[in-house]
Amino acid sequence: MSGGEVAGILVAVFWAILVSFLALALVRLAQTLKAATRLVAEVTDQAVPLLSEASATVREANTQLARVDSIASDVQEVTSNASALSSTVSTAFGGPLVKVAAFGYGVRRAIGRKGRAEDESAPARTVVIGKTLPSARRGGRRNRGSKG
Repeated sequence: MSGGEVAGILVAVFWAILVSFLALALVRLAQTLKAATRLVAEVTDQAVPLLSEASATVREANTQLARVDSIASDVQEVTSNASALSSTVSTAFGGPLVKVAAFGYGVRRAIGRKGRAEDESAPARTVVIGKTLPSARRGGRRNRGSKG
């Protein structure tokens, strides 16, 4: 066997080993592509129902939002009606009630003064013009610092 024949055999063996590795790599690549194709098919099969359910959920949410919007507008209308009713009642009855309360206060005050005029043992009040005198009620329980 000559050197050329040995070199040819070595090149042939090298090419056989190289082709075997390439064939093995191609087989593994084919298996990976099949698994990826299977995975994409499964994801597609699961995604389509999920998308239809999401679409139905969004439609239902829009329906509920329309209902809530209707309720909110009704509540706003009721609130404005209650405000108008309150101002009407305040206008209609507020003035006369204030007048009745003022009249009642005046009557009580007049009766109180008449009772004091008859009772001469009460001390006379002194009025100081331009001075503010402390009231007997000032500094009552709610205004004191302690809760005693």
